[in-house]
Amino acid sequence: MQQIQTILSRKKKLPILENIEIVDIAAEGNSIARVDDMILFIPGMIPGDVVDVQVTRKRRKFMEGYAVTIKKKSELRTDPFCNHFGICGGCRWQHLPYVKQLEYKQKQVADNLQRIGKLEFPLINPIIGSEKHQYYRNKLEFTFSETRWLSEAEIKSEAAIMDRRALGFHIPGKFDRVLDIERCYLQDDMTNRIRNEIRSYTLNNNFSYYHHRENIGLMRNLIIRNTLSGEWMVIVVFRDNDRGKIELLMTHIVRQFPDLTSVFYVINPKLNDTIFDLDMQLFAGRDHILEEIDGLQFKIGPKSFFQTNTQQARQLYKIALEFAELNGTEVVYDLYTGTGTIANYVARDCRKVIGIESVKEAIEDAKTNAELNQITNVRFFAGDMKEVLIPDFILREGKPDVIITDPPRAGMHQSVIQTLLMILPSRIVYVSCNPATQARDIQLLSGRYTVKAIQPVDMFPHTWHIESVARLEKR
Repeated sequence: MQQIQTILSRKKKLPILENIEIVDIAAEGNSIARVDDMILFIPGMIPGDVVDVQVTRKRRKFMEGYAVTIKKKSELRTDPFCNHFGICGGCRWQHLPYVKQLEYKQKQVADNLQRIGKLEFPLINPIIGSEKHQYYRNKLEFTFSETRWLSEAEIKSEAAIMDRRALGFHIPGKFDRVLDIERCYLQDDMTNRIRNEIRSYTLNNNFSYYHHRENIGLMRNLIIRNTLSGEWMVIVVFRDNDRGKIELLMTHIVRQFPDLTSVFYVINPKLNDTIFDLDMQLFAGRDHILEEIDGLQFKIGPKSFFQTNTQQARQLYKIALEFAELNGTEVVYDLYTGTGTIANYVARDCRKVIGIESVKEAIEDAKTNAELNQITNVRFFAGDMKEVLIPDFILREGKPDVIITDPPRAGMHQSVIQTLLMILPSRIVYVSCNPATQARDIQLLSGRYTVKAIQPVDMFPHTWHIESVARLEKR
């Protein structure tokens, strides 16, 4: 014990750096300052802020820290519109004007192509911003918790807090703490009315809320989805199969909101929140809602994946189609097709589309959407991409003239890239939600492909997230 205390006493205390000016914003939204020859990463600030910083980590070329005092506020700063700003993990750029958000997102795409990809590329097209800066999402998931996040004032107060139940969002980095949300600006205000009514009813009737450490408590999650045409789906996730209370709550929801299109519940006694492996119980209405994009209908069930900003998704699909430069004769492979949205969208402009996706349920949705729109020139396959996209499969289904790929944040597996380099389609359209892995993958393809166009699209205002579409041409 004495030896451990001696080691701890020798550990150098990290300093507080005073009057540090924020000069830029890096990947994942971290602001940047420069101290001597070192880069200092600080979350939550914007260029022009002058702050005192507590250093929390120091390496040879960089440091990390957090602002303890804002000495001078940037002239760029704007007032956040949400009362939960700074505590909730969403909408972290509310204090940065939207036009500046777009500038930094565009810069993020360029920086990754230069720094990671080390690529020569054409002038990046101006980013396509979102017409709606608030209420743009079509899906939100809320969490019930027995342990509400307490404000500093509540912690310092000597008054006893008898009830800490909450319905809202997890505090970043605190899996068992939930911020109680009164009003959220991400989804249509109908979502606030539904959530607040369910909270009020369950509190007034003494329904137990979920305890994340002990895996007990009836009320667990609430998922709300909607479409541009005004259809709504509500999914309530319960921990226990308490038939009496489930019937009471679900009946109350239907009575209070008679215009809901689809009302589900599901029982989840597991330690994790995923519901994809559970049976969904339809309580009222249809088993799906319908979205329409450019004349195509898409059936969205309780487990379906669908881009969460529908209006910007339309922009994304239009760009993918434009970059594919189809003339009606091509075989197109849509890799990581999800529910086949892009595949079905481009099908009318080519001879044949092959969609590949690892999630079987998503492939079933893709097939359903093809049937719904009477699209007959698409085929969908479920399986791990690197195991499906092999020479025998390509020989059987036909060599692709164009490949559209929309991988997860981790990017494409190296074996998939090697397959692309073997079959050498004329064009590759790379849709990405992570410019860093997109730049890495394009660099691996750069021996045989050149970048002809880059189009950033903002799907998520007030966050650092950005979509980027690249058009690659075979050399």
